[in-house]
This record gives sequence, structure tokens and C-alpha cells, in this order.
Amino acid sequence: MALAARTEAWARQERINYNATSAMLTAWKKTEELSYLGEVSSVPLQQALRHLQVAFTNFFGKRAKYPRFKSKKKSRKSAEYTTSAFRYRDGELTLAKMTEPLAIVWSRPLPEGATPSTVTVSQDSAGRWFVSLLCEDPGITPLPATGTAVGIDVGLDHLLTLSTGEKITNPRHERRDRVRLATAQRALARKAKGEGANRAKARRRVARIHARIADRRRDHLHKLTTRLVRENQTLVIEDLTVRSMVKNRSLARAISDAAWAEFRSMLEYKAAWYGREVIAVDRFFPSSKLCSVCGTLLTEMLLKVRTWRCDSCGTVHDRDVNAAKNLLAAGLAVSVCRAGVRPQRRTPGGQSATKQKPSQREP
Repeated sequence: MALAARTEAWARQERINYNATSAMLTAWKKTEELSYLGEVSSVPLQQALRHLQVAFTNFFGKRAKYPRFKSKKKSRKSAEYTTSAFRYRDGELTLAKMTEPLAIVWSRPLPEGATPSTVTVSQDSAGRWFVSLLCEDPGITPLPATGTAVGIDVGLDHLLTLSTGEKITNPRHERRDRVRLATAQRALARKAKGEGANRAKARRRVARIHARIADRRRDHLHKLTTRLVRENQTLVIEDLTVRSMVKNRSLARAISDAAWAEFRSMLEYKAAWYGREVIAVDRFFPSSKLCSVCGTLLTEMLLKVRTWRCDSCGTVHDRDVNAAKNLLAAGLAVSVCRAGVRPQRRTPGGQSATKQKPSQREP
């Protein structure tokens, strides 16, 4: 309703700020139709108006698109409570207008001495409830420097191939539950459309399978990225445009299941926590076609070619291991450049880790 009011005012070339929508909320509570808004704490309602104000601020600052209405069915339901609307004592959380604390199965204890500043209660599409507590964690400290570096090449046959030669199997979480998911989706499609109880049960059954897949995938990526960050000081990856790659209908499902973008996101924020460095090599760098021994560049290589022999030095390469080694070399070159030292070209066929503009020339 606040978004609708601000949109109508925008059409009249008027602007409504947070204070105006807050006054509207007070008037809405006094109406018979919306009197139920007074049955809950006012804090989550005010927080929703503040989030809308931030969305409009980003829009006017040309950092985001115009705010849009969210679907009640598809969007994650949530309510945000600030310090005045909840009480956290002795491991128990009580929200405003509740007499008893919430029955919570804690996934982990709060950091010692931490005080929550914000509590967000949410429900996912599978009907599961979650509570997130925002607090400052003083326990995150940089890890001791290791001096090791690793190149990481992502793939589908193997989720990751490291420059050390190690290959990490792709669990293919979605494929393991594909039969169950298809059965549940067919059952949902047969239900009459509407708000019926049977359709709601079938929809939740599909959502629970999706949630199971997502949970397993996220757990595996967390364990994998934590291990890589703990063992290596520098991690070199390829700057892939996953959003464009999933447009390939033949590979879209497999790429989405591999979750390359989520892997990179986890790797980057954990590296920032623990004092590690993540270097993203330009996507146009020919890591697969470049010989990691002598620097000879092949003109063409089909995707089905998994091993190849260099015509110059005769080295037999595993495609993915060779790509990971080239990514590592290119990333270390970028790191040296950042330190103010210009690396020497390894061979006449050597490639730069970053795409060079046509106007730039090497003296």
C-alpha cells in the first residue's frame, strides 16, 4: 500500500518520504478493514516502510530499478524486529506482543558477549520458519599467512580442478533428486488451480524437495570454500559470466546445479574475513588452450577434448589441470603488478591475465 501511494504520488510529480508513509500507517490502523495491523508489533511494519525508503533512495541515486510489488506466493515472508521489539536473555528470544519465548532449535550459539541488534523472522516456500540474529562477531580474526597459492578451474564433470592436480567431484545434488522432484511436480500440475488445500500440500511437497537440494548444495560449498581459504593465501579463479552461460539450454540445468556464482561469493567473503586474497582472471584469458609449460597457444580446441599434446614441447595436458595452472600463473602475475613490479613476459606466446585495450602498447 505504501508503494502504491508513492507510485501514485510519483505520477502526480510529487514525492512522499518515510515520514508521510508512517503517518499513513497510523491512519490505516484506524480503519475497520486494516484494524488487524494493530494486533502485531508496529516495529516490523515501520521497518518495511524504511526498506521501501531505501529502495527509493537507491532508485533516485540510479543504483537500482524502480521498486516493484513482490509476490505473496513466491517471495520469502519475513518480519524484522529492532532492539525495542525483542528480548534476548539466557538463550531465549521473546518478540514483542508475545508472552512466551520462541521454541527455537539453535543451529549454533551466539558469539560470546555478543548482543543482537536486529532479529529477522522468515518463512521459506517449504513452510520452514527461521530466525536470524544480527550481531557483531569479535571472533573472526585473520588466519596466519601460509604463502601458498592455488588456481581453481570450475567445471561440470568435476566441480573444481586445482592447479595441484586435485579434482573435486561434482555431487550433482539436483540430479540425485530429479525423479522425486519430477513426480512431485506432476502431482502438483494435476491439482486444480486455486487456493485449495490439496494444491497447497502438493506445492509444499515440491518446495521441500527444492529446499533439500539447496541445503545439501550450500552445505557442500561451505565446507569446500572454508577448506580452500584455510589452506591457501592466494586463490585464483576465472571471472565467469554465469548469467550469460545459463542461457545455453543444453547446459543451463547443470550449471545452475553446480552453483558457480554461489561458490565465488562464499570464497570472496571468507577470504575477506580471514585475510586471504582472491584474484579473478579475465574470462577471455585462454586458460585451456595455452600450454602451461612452454606458453604455446592453440588456435582452436573443442569442448569435448579433455586431453591434448602440445606441438611445441610434446607435453600431454589434462585440459582442466592445465587451465588451473594457467589461471594460477596469470593470477600471480596480476598480484605482482598490484605490488608495483612489472612481470617479464615468459615466452613469445605468453598471454596477459587481463584484457588489454587496443590503444595500449607494450614498450
